[in-house]
Amino acid sequence: MSRLLALALAAACCGAFAASPKAGKTQSVDASLAPKKMHEECLRMEKGEKRHYSWKSTSAVDFNIHYHEGPEVFYPVKRDGMRGDGGTFTAKVATDYCWMWTARDAAAKVTGRIDPKR
Repeated sequence: MSRLLALALAAACCGAFAASPKAGKTQSVDASLAPKKMHEECLRMEKGEKRHYSWKSTSAVDFNIHYHEGPEVFYPVKRDGMRGDGGTFTAKVATDYCWMWTARDAAAKVTGRIDPKR
């Protein structure tokens, strides 16, 4: 009985994340990063779904879009030492994707947006 309850709770939690209001809405990015610290914005995307993104930073940061499959991490987009970037990202698999910024040797203020592509 406790296994069944745990399974139901896990399914409810996963469903709540998948139905997150962020899924179909613009996500704003506004992060202040100390040196060597990171910030990420994550959302669920279905295969073939597109998101337009753009951002800028006050100093160079490492940027990537990644997802996890078990213990492995995949990086469909990876850019080092950037002060800004943008484009349209298309999900190759249905999963949770994260846009991540990591400050290099200096603090950085990152601003931008991740928009649904319609």
